[in-house]
Amino acid sequence: MKRFISFILLALLVGASSVMAQVNFTVKPPTRVYEGQRFPVTFRLTNADGSDLKVSQINGCTLLYGPSVSTSQSYQVVNGKASSTSATEYTYYYKADKAGNFTIPSASVLADGKRYSTKAVTFTVYDAATANTPASQRPVDVDDVDTQAAGRRVGNDDVFVRIILSKSSAYEQEAIGCTIKLYTKYSISSFLPTRQPAFDGFLIQEVDLQPTLNQMETYNGQNYMTAVLKKCIIFPQKSGKLTINSGNYDISVVQYDNVNMGMFQVRQPKEAKIKVNSNSASIDIRPLPQPQPEGFTGAVGKFSIDSRLVGNSFRTNDPATLIYTIRGTGNVKYVKEPVIDFPTEFEQYTPKSDIEAEVHGNDVSGSMTVEYTFVPQSVGDFTIGSDKFVYFDPQTKDYVTLTTPSYNIKVAKGVSAPVSSTDQKEVENKNSDIRHIYLGDKAPQKEHRIVVLQTWYWMLYLVLLAVAVVLFAVNRRNARLNADVIGRRTAKASKVARRRLKAAESFMKAGDSDKFYEEMLRALWGYLSDKLSMPVSQLSRDNISATLASKGYSEENAEAIVSVLDDCEMARYTPDSSSRMDSVFERGVNAINKLESNKK
Repeated sequence: MKRFISFILLALLVGASSVMAQVNFTVKPPTRVYEGQRFPVTFRLTNADGSDLKVSQINGCTLLYGPSVSTSQSYQVVNGKASSTSATEYTYYYKADKAGNFTIPSASVLADGKRYSTKAVTFTVYDAATANTPASQRPVDVDDVDTQAAGRRVGNDDVFVRIILSKSSAYEQEAIGCTIKLYTKYSISSFLPTRQPAFDGFLIQEVDLQPTLNQMETYNGQNYMTAVLKKCIIFPQKSGKLTINSGNYDISVVQYDNVNMGMFQVRQPKEAKIKVNSNSASIDIRPLPQPQPEGFTGAVGKFSIDSRLVGNSFRTNDPATLIYTIRGTGNVKYVKEPVIDFPTEFEQYTPKSDIEAEVHGNDVSGSMTVEYTFVPQSVGDFTIGSDKFVYFDPQTKDYVTLTTPSYNIKVAKGVSAPVSSTDQKEVENKNSDIRHIYLGDKAPQKEHRIVVLQTWYWMLYLVLLAVAVVLFAVNRRNARLNADVIGRRTAKASKVARRRLKAAESFMKAGDSDKFYEEMLRALWGYLSDKLSMPVSQLSRDNISATLASKGYSEENAEAIVSVLDDCEMARYTPDSSSRMDSVFERGVNAINKLESNKK
């Protein structure tokens, strides 16, 4: 009975995940067709049930029959997450009437209330006289083992790796989908990346996937088996032409050697080792429009905000919480915590933030929740000021300002609040404000001294004047700091960085290397942004060193923190990088400590 219930739960889980899977409608063209031959054309609908299929005639070819419909279902579990893929294939069979180049027109199908269409695909029908051409002289074909003979040179168009970007241009901090895909006409027995593509100038959000070589794709008029090696969302940190450098891969392909067994021949597979370089991909990054409005901290995408107070009654010395939530699509993981205008009579604690983000298509969606804990110290009516959240919308190419409401709260005296000295004096005065009139001789003095001629008077005057000057200077300094958001962030840079390093340390102790390196990068970039009074979008390894030098820090300190940044970036794409977490964490802490104490 338990097994049956477990099976039902697994089926429901897989069914729910398949509902969320992406729907695709593609066409598989024929491989190598000769004049007079019969050939299939297959339309494949993935993760949906289709209806109202519309297919046009191929000019120059005769439709024999179709469609022949077949369905398939596959299940897999990756990192504890179950998923399923369903597919329906519609196959039409044609006869090639003559040689030449022909086009399979776009077809469409209705699925889940939406019509999906394929792209028009061209293919070649070869002259019948060339059908007897030796296989070694024909181009390599993914479905023709005879053309994959052992010893044959593997051409650049037979096996290659592409870096594919979802956009040709974007704004700073705008999400860009990046896919690294393998194309091959041969079977692959081993695949080893020797150098991963470098994403210099980008922050990246990786997508968990299990590479499988099972998708047919037509590229430049030729058919390939494809596998997505890596998919990520990248966020450019500076403007200009940014380039993703190519990667290097060692690949073993399977070729076939015909072995004569006397009465018959058998094909024996043999491995051929090749080296493949991917292309380099460039993208034009536009700077964000100037001038940037007040309150903009680098959020790019489309967002909404919400804030709420926990509870409706407040007392002195009792903690209360203001919850601030940012939801949306874009660089939500890199949005800075808002600075809330709390009354000076409130004691504030370090905000606690929680970020949840997931990749959807070529963008990242999620939320950031920040909890501000504060403790009222005085009785009275107070106002928590409203806050402005400003983000840039790449679709409208304009800045959007969202405002949270202000909160008027009434603070009563807490039960556990100690009695202040002021309260005690008031009690004493009330007990002694009416006294019995004394009728005796007061013996008044007849000698009087002018107060301004006394030494103690001028000493008291000088002391009061000094206190007034100090209070005035402190008040001016506080006003300047309250108006200077950048100055406050610079002063708090070390404190904020240490809080984020604590989060990285917790991931390190848990053995989660991916989240550890991601949190280390976030802590270091955020620290440098606050310390150098520069937005993250303008930071690079070169201007970090130059700016630190201009502010009086030694070259050794700059190299130390840049080295930790490089190690974190490299570790995210290097297998078995968990063993270096202790060293990277210690070096990151030491680099920040040196910047705080070793100024020239």
